[in-house]
Amino acid sequence: MNIDLRSDTVTKPTHAMLDAMMKAQVGDDVFSEDPTVNALQSRIAAMFGKQQALFFPSGSMANQTAIKLHTNPGEQVICDKYAHIYNYEAGGASFNSGVSCNLINGNKGMFSAEQVLEHINPDAFYYSQTTLVEIENTTNKGGGACWDFNEILKIRKICDDKNLGFHLDGARLWNALVAKNETAKQYGDVFDTISVCLSKGLGCPIGSVLVGNDDIMKKAIRIRKIFGGNMRQVGYLAAAGLYALDHHIDRLEEDHKKAKEIGNILSSLSYIKTVEPVETNIVVFELSSDVKEPDFFQKLKENNILIISMGSNKLRIVTHLDYTDAMHEKVLNSLTSLKI
Repeated sequence: MNIDLRSDTVTKPTHAMLDAMMKAQVGDDVFSEDPTVNALQSRIAAMFGKQQALFFPSGSMANQTAIKLHTNPGEQVICDKYAHIYNYEAGGASFNSGVSCNLINGNKGMFSAEQVLEHINPDAFYYSQTTLVEIENTTNKGGGACWDFNEILKIRKICDDKNLGFHLDGARLWNALVAKNETAKQYGDVFDTISVCLSKGLGCPIGSVLVGNDDIMKKAIRIRKIFGGNMRQVGYLAAAGLYALDHHIDRLEEDHKKAKEIGNILSSLSYIKTVEPVETNIVVFELSSDVKEPDFFQKLKENNILIISMGSNKLRIVTHLDYTDAMHEKVLNSLTSLKI
């Protein structure tokens, strides 16, 4: 059996999800006439207590749209040095919106309200104007770490005081909600815009949703069109999202449990230098200095196990919907029996 732990994006729709997709009622979404898309957007907007939601083909496009909604060319976004919008969206912030990123050296992709204050540019004409603060929950390069909600509230107050927008890249927010026993509404009350992904922890084949209130979202559909993201009978994909909201959120606890068990095994092995604390479905670890990364990857590949490198000497394992109990047992046994 092949075991792919590179990402939670490698999942395939379940038979029940495929059945829901095939039965979807569809229409032309460019005319806002796809009933299934409209139902998904209405449902997610209501979950977060926001007035609007808009379906996107990718989380990167949703994030890039949010940045453009909040900023004008020449302005600056405050985010962590590990932020997805800075590292993994192909320079889109500068290319699409003409903005720069003021990077915070945080802790596992997270930072404090005090650090935000320190990174707001002075109000002088020769500085780039700070207009947006962006955070990511859970943090990808932070090993699936979850933010302290009280710190988020403190940052919100600074954004209010300084008239800054506040955007959440919630690609794995569902994992944080389950791990921390929080609600979507809590986050909707705090952030101006939130992007949530349906194709990671929830197991959909494609799709993200951007939520916000009317004042900020009124131009979102135009920007999505500019980015080439308007779609036609996309209700087949939206139906997968509706199914996932009903059936795939609570089960995220299983992914978290398996990830923690992998982390515990790794921590006990002599060829592993460090393992980041595991909170959700991501395990980030580092090999001992005498172990070569290509050799380790090859040993895993011989056991039909795939993982991914994150750079900076860090490796990542991500548990997900398609990672079965039988696969989990094989991974644990393989890790403990590898000859390194």
